[in-house]
Amino acid sequence: MNNDSSIAILATALRDEVARLRPGDRLPSSREIMRRHGVSPVTVSRAIGRLAAEGRVVSRPGSGVFVAKPTQPTKDARDLEWQTVALGDRVVDDGPVTTLLTAPPEGVIPLTGGYLPPGLRPDSQLAAAAARAVRRPDAWALPPLNGLQELRRWFASQAGGDVTATDALIVSGGQSALTHAFRALAAPATQILVETPTYPGALSAAKAAGLRAAAVPMDRDGVRPELLAEAFAVTGARVFYCQPTLHNPTGATLTPERREQVLQVARAAGAFVIEDDFARYLTDQAPAPMVSADADGTVVHIASLTKILSPSLRVAAVIARGPAARRLRASQLVESFFVARPLQETALEFVSSPAWPRHLKAVHTEITARRDALAAAIVNTPGCELHLVPRGGMHLWVRLPPDVDEAALVEAAKRAGALVSPGRIYYPSEPPGPRIRVTHMQAANLAELAEGARRLGQALANTS
Repeated sequence: MNNDSSIAILATALRDEVARLRPGDRLPSSREIMRRHGVSPVTVSRAIGRLAAEGRVVSRPGSGVFVAKPTQPTKDARDLEWQTVALGDRVVDDGPVTTLLTAPPEGVIPLTGGYLPPGLRPDSQLAAAAARAVRRPDAWALPPLNGLQELRRWFASQAGGDVTATDALIVSGGQSALTHAFRALAAPATQILVETPTYPGALSAAKAAGLRAAAVPMDRDGVRPELLAEAFAVTGARVFYCQPTLHNPTGATLTPERREQVLQVARAAGAFVIEDDFARYLTDQAPAPMVSADADGTVVHIASLTKILSPSLRVAAVIARGPAARRLRASQLVESFFVARPLQETALEFVSSPAWPRHLKAVHTEITARRDALAAAIVNTPGCELHLVPRGGMHLWVRLPPDVDEAALVEAAKRAGALVSPGRIYYPSEPPGPRIRVTHMQAANLAELAEGARRLGQALANTS
């Protein structure tokens, strides 16, 4: 019998003996094992080594070998790799969205974010609206499946044109609206068109729906209609996603002439336009929504109250007509039934109260002051080129020198105490060069904005 066989036979015998003992019991001495099994000291040592590697025994020098206590398998010990085969390549990339939503570390000035800061959020007025809302009759009853009639009527009035309450569907926030729209309007594995750059959450939602995003270039006046027409012809796409008012991240607002051209191009292609009107209430200069000029069901309009009120007020409306509207309602129903009635009642209470126009005025005043302060600071920062000064909103789009490593700058800025958004996450394909998005709304005050810009400039100087 060779030595390996002897070790294996002895290890099996010792396993059986360990199984009969209790944790902490001592095994026979090596000399006794040698006598019982007629093996050498080396065979005994190696057999015990195997049991120790398996976690069955513990060797204590000078005391002997003892039965080990049983251990519970940890999560890391579980074999979950089979799921990789079962799931296939349907990966949902939440990285860009997580980047936008993650709070900055302590001591770091946030030149990022997409919601009102605590001091500007109407928390007390929302609390009062919620208190009134839950006292309404049937506040906790089942709401209409497509949303409260009065709330749908309000969103319809905001859209303008001949939009009616029947055309509106209440959903749980703008991101949910995007998810429903992509699933309802485009077949899996097909292409949709998007402005480039564009909102990363839309790119993630499109990918999660099994869609491929094709980029359409834009300039300071928004998407370029002639290139949109070319993209429709080349790709065969039937959906164009856009943010025509205060585009994220560039801040561009599509001109009235181009709005009409975009509608004409989409109609000629037999395609839908998803109008993401997320920033309508972040300016007092918003043009009429594209849906107000649409009589053919081309535009699927998304409006949300989250940006102007609170990140936790997840109330939005999708406005659509015809079979598209029916598909959107079906998507909402099978996924989440409806938006909680108390949340809808709270939103309706707030926008129907005198607090709503007062809040809009306060936000617009603050946005103007913050935008001007950050824009001035960026213009005076060597190496930073401002794309444009938007008429409202929260963001500024900044071009960097071509030799700057964008990722390295973002990390250097964070180390210097300023958090900015990397430009790469806003592109569906390769970016044309290094960019960053800076946001003026999350900083505590104007002085902190100035300090954040100074830290960004310091980081840029160190990485150039």
